Amino acid sequence: MLRITSLNLNGIRSAYNKGLLEWLKSHQADILCLQELKAHLTDIQHDYQHPLDYTGHFCAAEKKGYSGVGIYLRQQPERVLTGIGCPEFDQEGRVIRADWPNLTVVSAYLPSGSSGPERQEAKFRFLDKFGPWLQDLMDDHKKTKREYVICADWNIAHKEIDLKNWKSNQKNSGFTPEERAWMTHTIDEIGFIDVFRTLDPRPEQYTWWSNRGQAWAKNVGWRLDYQLATPGIAAKAKATSIYKEERFSDHAPFTIDYDFKLGA
Repeated sequence: MLRITSLNLNGIRSAYNKGLLEWLKSHQADILCLQELKAHLTDIQHDYQHPLDYTGHFCAAEKKGYSGVGIYLRQQPERVLTGIGCPEFDQEGRVIRADWPNLTVVSAYLPSGSSGPERQEAKFRFLDKFGPWLQDLMDDHKKTKREYVICADWNIAHKEIDLKNWKSNQKNSGFTPEERAWMTHTIDEIGFIDVFRTLDPRPEQYTWWSNRGQAWAKNVGWRLDYQLATPGIAAKAKATSIYKEERFSDHAPFTIDYDFKLGA
């Protein structure tokens, strides 16, 4: 079984201060995709870079205390690559991927547009670049049978079931018609599978809660963290979980177990 977990840390040092290491020991993920490091590599102490039996790989933003992605691996990949070939967003530390002979796992952190119109426009520019990049991955999958799993904080809730207050959020970043249509295109037309929804069709399954008000206590959340996968490995998904017993971040760790073996 291959356990892949995705977690927006909202700051790697903050998450470790809240007990992330102890959870890592018991959780036993094979691959842990991290988003929003909020730290340069020189600011991440060695224990956080390579905890337990993991080797960490990172792509930090040029701007300090901002964005950044990483990936903890138990089994060494053939290669690790960063970025999508777009200087505007590659300097923000948005994408990292690890390649094995039969699988690529991506950790991505899509921009948030909630701080204002300027950032929402930047988010749309990112989607315009990221969509064709995802299409290229799917084209490669069809040609070579390589499987892909894209773990990301997408900063988009796809459907009404994916957030508590959908009626009042239809004009807000993360649930605009344009963003939802982009996600629908990625799933229905490019052909990626929203793996969580193949295993758990229930409402009120969220991965992010605002720190304002009583959002966490009342489960007023959004499902922003998805694993989108190519059909072959998606069909091998056996179990999923959203870990809510402890809080390391404003996001919850989100896990899928695949009946899949890394290798040739």
